[in-house]
Amino acid sequence: MLPASIQITGEQLSPAEVQDISESLKGGRVRLLSIRGCQLSDRDFGRICRSVAESRSLAQLNLNLGVVSGLSRTRHLADALGANRSLHTLFLHGSPLLDAGLVTLNAALSTHPALVSLDLGDCMLGDQALGLVCGLLPPDGAKSGLRELTLSANPGISSNSWARLAIAAAHSSQLRVLNLDYNPLGDRIAGMLAVAVASSRTLEVLDLEGTGLTNQSAQVFLDMVENYPTSLRVLVLAENDISPELQQQIGDLLSEGEDDDDREAPALQPGSASSRALLPIRDKYQQIRDKSQPLAWLPHSNLSPPTVMLTSSLGDSLLAETEM
Repeated sequence: MLPASIQITGEQLSPAEVQDISESLKGGRVRLLSIRGCQLSDRDFGRICRSVAESRSLAQLNLNLGVVSGLSRTRHLADALGANRSLHTLFLHGSPLLDAGLVTLNAALSTHPALVSLDLGDCMLGDQALGLVCGLLPPDGAKSGLRELTLSANPGISSNSWARLAIAAAHSSQLRVLNLDYNPLGDRIAGMLAVAVASSRTLEVLDLEGTGLTNQSAQVFLDMVENYPTSLRVLVLAENDISPELQQQIGDLLSEGEDDDDREAPALQPGSASSRALLPIRDKYQQIRDKSQPLAWLPHSNLSPPTVMLTSSLGDSLLAETEM
């Protein structure tokens, strides 16, 4: 039997349901577990974490929207991640981790052999936490690191720490997707991120929606995509004070670059991993429907085909294009 997914949203989980989830995890029958926004006792949360530790099939774990609600649960999760070897993607969006939570999780996150996608959006992080996150983006020649990182809506992080992240992203040998939407970055940090994009050989998606940018930032990005070869495929500038004309120019240039890449790249064979892979699914756009369904998607993104998202409509974003 192929591993399935368990997806439950916003419900009170009974001990019997937790037992079923735990047994399925330990039996290698679950590849995706999402208990997004669910309520359960601390004892039952610990039980699920112990089963995550034993699971050899689990690839994606979604604990978004307050499931990890305190430091004791963070410790349980850290113990689980320290023992688990299969997890590729971890969603903690909307968890009140604070810096202390990241300190607790850091050793397990930094040593996990398979983790490539991490969502720490709206986790009330500060400068200490972001310094630890930078350590998950090792430079070229070091160990492998994250390919996808979400840090949306963490307004407690200072400009100096965002600058440090831009440097880490520029030198990361793995990072492909960086979501920084709804942070008060401003034009100064956006300029540093443009330099990071120009320096990076891997960064393909940069989400700067609602980050306090102006035409000054847009002009820097326009000059970059117009004059320098980059790996960038998607730039999200919605909900900023940027003229439609500048957005259109940037979008046209990114589209032209992808048209050139498409002509040069070999055609995908039907059924190949690249043609089957879905774009990353973030809590911002995610809609969980069923408690249990077969899993037919990969745990992290393969960004094909290319997408340009420069409008303010979330329904047209790259992360809402693929139906589950």
